[in-house]
Amino acid sequence: MYQILIAEDEPRIVAFMQKGLQRAGFATEATHDGETALEMARTRSFDLILLDLGLPRKDGQTILKELRAQGFKLPVIILTARSIDDPDVVPILSLANQFMKKPFRMSDLVKTIRQILPNGR
Repeated sequence: MYQILIAEDEPRIVAFMQKGLQRAGFATEATHDGETALEMARTRSFDLILLDLGLPRKDGQTILKELRAQGFKLPVIILTARSIDDPDVVPILSLANQFMKKPFRMSDLVKTIRQILPNGR
């Protein structure tokens, strides 16, 4: 079973994602702050990260930059309410595997995850 880290500070969005992803056959763990998300990504075995850009303590852009600089190839899907044209967002998109704008449909998220992970389970 694939392990997915959800790094999101909005409890309702976390609950929505955990419920939908578990129904789709994925195991999930969640954190609401960037420091913890970075530590979890470095020390635990995840197959994919769902990363909000607007996290407290350390934002998603910083997390992704640090992981990539340290050689982590773990797939990352950025989830954000910001526009894809936002000058702060554009540079980080090349480091992620995919970008999804909030709000999103669970079916679209599951489809995107299955396209990224091997065997498309």
